[in-house]
Amino acid sequence: MHLPHDLRGRVALFFAGFGAIGSLTMAGALYQGAHDLGQRLIDETLSAELDDYIARRERNPTSMPPSTVVVHGYVQGAAGADEVPAYLTRLPAGNHDIRLGTVSYRVAIVERGGARYYLLHDTALQARREQRFAWMLGLLAVTMTLLSALGGVWVSRTVVAPVTDLAAKVRHRRPSDWEHPLADDFPVGEVGELARVFDRHLIRMRAFIERERVFSADISHELRTALAVILSATEILLEDNGLSDKQKTRIGRIKRAADDMAELGSALLLMAHEEHSLAAGDDCVLAEVVREVVAEQRHMLGGKPVEVEVHTNPELILDIDAGLVRILVSNLIRNAFSYTAAGSVVVRQDAHSLTVSDTGSGIPAHAIDRVFIRHFRGMTSEGAGIGLSLVKRICDRYGWRVRLESKENQGTVVTVDFS
Repeated sequence: MHLPHDLRGRVALFFAGFGAIGSLTMAGALYQGAHDLGQRLIDETLSAELDDYIARRERNPTSMPPSTVVVHGYVQGAAGADEVPAYLTRLPAGNHDIRLGTVSYRVAIVERGGARYYLLHDTALQARREQRFAWMLGLLAVTMTLLSALGGVWVSRTVVAPVTDLAAKVRHRRPSDWEHPLADDFPVGEVGELARVFDRHLIRMRAFIERERVFSADISHELRTALAVILSATEILLEDNGLSDKQKTRIGRIKRAADDMAELGSALLLMAHEEHSLAAGDDCVLAEVVREVVAEQRHMLGGKPVEVEVHTNPELILDIDAGLVRILVSNLIRNAFSYTAAGSVVVRQDAHSLTVSDTGSGIPAHAIDRVFIRHFRGMTSEGAGIGLSLVKRICDRYGWRVRLESKENQGTVVTVDFS
């Protein structure tokens, strides 16, 4: 049996169980007491009838034993004795219960003056009474269980009300409310202690958030400063006509890497913010981003015999930050270009999804389930292993669905469904 996880349910279930056990125990005791009392009354009736008959027989030896609808008697071993059924002669003196067909009897046997007296009492009426009494007790037990359950629900609401109030205050608590301790509203008792524990944890959380905020601001400033220096230097170098084409190509790669780093830093900072900061952004035409990223990343193919196909649909417009979209698309295309030595890379974007497929090295079957785990790098040690995990985080944040299908040495297909 699984107990309810909520406190109210547990209290109500406890009261219902307690009521059921208590009422069943009481009903069983009452029924057994009624049965014993009925048995005793029958025995007393049989004893009184036998004493009366024996007294009458002493005065009149020819007196007949009792014979009514309920009581029937026999006499054995005396003048004028009756023929006693065999099932009675085998019984010793005392009181017994016997059953003849569908009828039950209570039998009293007494030996006096060399004679043996038998008196039978039909217990059918008593059995019917006990059955009706048992039904009444059962109905009472069910009623008591239901009343206990209802009482448990009422008591649980009363008892759990302070805990519910505390949970509501914690759930709706905003940073602007942090200056007001929860313990002020719950000064005493177990709930007050729980409120004080929450206050201590909130203080630690505030300190942690403040440290993270300062760190993010400082690291963002320092990285942006360094990247700005690198980007300005590369722009000046690219305008220098004294450099060879080979040198300009290398400087261009440095500039693209710095641009990627700036975009990645912005994306990671945005991902670290609250969800409401990512709720909307500029209208981003996915087709434009796809074509720009393919053009920027094409240098990764170098001289490899890889054919690139791009099919886009400008109808798909995403109302989110364009930097995050660029990060998502860049990671998918970068992986396809990096792990495809020959063959083709096809980028297909329609009105609902983006699919990047390649004929590269693929992913082993045992590693498919781990490709979206942070720092997982598959069969190669290249990269930091955060590309696909970042793609998954972006998709999860916006409710998109990302699917990956791959076979080793046959290629990989990654699909992002935006609908």
